[in-house]
Amino acid sequence: MTSRIDRLLGARLADPPEGLRRGPFREGAFPSPLHSERRAARVGLWLGLAFLVCFLTGVISDLIQSGPSWFYWPSSPVWLYGFTQGLHVATGLAAIPLLLVKLWTVYPLLFEWPPAGSLARLVGRLSILVLVGTAAMQLVTGLINIAQWYPFGFFFPTAHYWTGWIAIGAIAVHIGAKAPEIRRGLARRGSPAATAGLVPEQVEELRAAEAAAEEGAIDRRTFVLASGLGVAAVTVTTLGQSVTPLAPVSVLAPRLPHAGPQDLPVNKTAEAAQVQESATDPGYRLVVDGPRRLELSLADLMARPQHTETLPITCVEGWSASGRWTGVRLADLLEEAGLSRDARVVVESLQTGGLFRSSVVAPPHAADPRTLLALQLEGAPLDLDHGYPVRLIAPNRPGVMQTKWLALVRPA
Repeated sequence: MTSRIDRLLGARLADPPEGLRRGPFREGAFPSPLHSERRAARVGLWLGLAFLVCFLTGVISDLIQSGPSWFYWPSSPVWLYGFTQGLHVATGLAAIPLLLVKLWTVYPLLFEWPPAGSLARLVGRLSILVLVGTAAMQLVTGLINIAQWYPFGFFFPTAHYWTGWIAIGAIAVHIGAKAPEIRRGLARRGSPAATAGLVPEQVEELRAAEAAAEEGAIDRRTFVLASGLGVAAVTVTTLGQSVTPLAPVSVLAPRLPHAGPQDLPVNKTAEAAQVQESATDPGYRLVVDGPRRLELSLADLMARPQHTETLPITCVEGWSASGRWTGVRLADLLEEAGLSRDARVVVESLQTGGLFRSSVVAPPHAADPRTLLALQLEGAPLDLDHGYPVRLIAPNRPGVMQTKWLALVRPA
């Protein structure tokens, strides 16, 4: 049945109408040697690696924020999440020019005739639509997210996560379907592997294309140089949000270190969280729920032993900045309330709504002496936008889990 469908499909599409032989459908419409199997395979290799890095680091971030209880994420080193998430965002941004270059190298294939000479080829071409669509969605929505602009109606983290799985699956299918072409494209020019699977006529066409490419060597080098400079420019002008020494040249970075109250960026303000009144209420109390329930005023917290730690705030949008925090150790309060110092606990904010009004503090972070209920930043009381009167600050956690305006600590 399949072979019959293939024959019928091929017979109907083999001879296009005369009008379709003009324009981009005519033979030789794309003479540039840069539209080659070799160039497409080599650009595709880098693009595929970029997507793999983005996928793995994205899965790590999702597991930290909403993964199962068995997932273990250490509290040391304190910079690890900053590295993985900074790499995620930087690689995603670098993948944008790579995707454009890849599409440029292969877009003449859109005008091949017949468009689908067999059922297998038709399915293959439809799968490319999935690949290109998911790749474009991941990069475009990721770029919009780091700018904190949400014109779409869906919840970005969930959509980004599941589309990532579809994209990486589509890449795997594409690699499997195009394995012979990819092997030839990555093989050393002139080697037997570079012509494997080709009939003599195709070998001659390939050699002619390589000869044309040699004649256009300057264009080829310019293409590679321009592509590399494009990727480098995007990376350098945005990476300063994660790598502080690059901040002066990172003119396109959405957030930079030391840009905000008390020299630290802010994503969600007290006004946006609607906590101005509750956070400044003289009757404020922090409740630690345990066998010995604690209800602590700000003065009670200040009267307890204070500790100072230098820890980063690392946001899922890719920026990272360190601050000097002072406050009470979470483990000390847990013990005072009759809980284990390494108990799994939930911290809740004064916010009355929002997906990130609470977070789970896993045992490695609860027991870590660097995990503080911070009262001060850089030697001064917390700014209201940084979580006054009390916020959580723990090593090696996403910024959305460093809960601000704390109201309650309870067993998970």
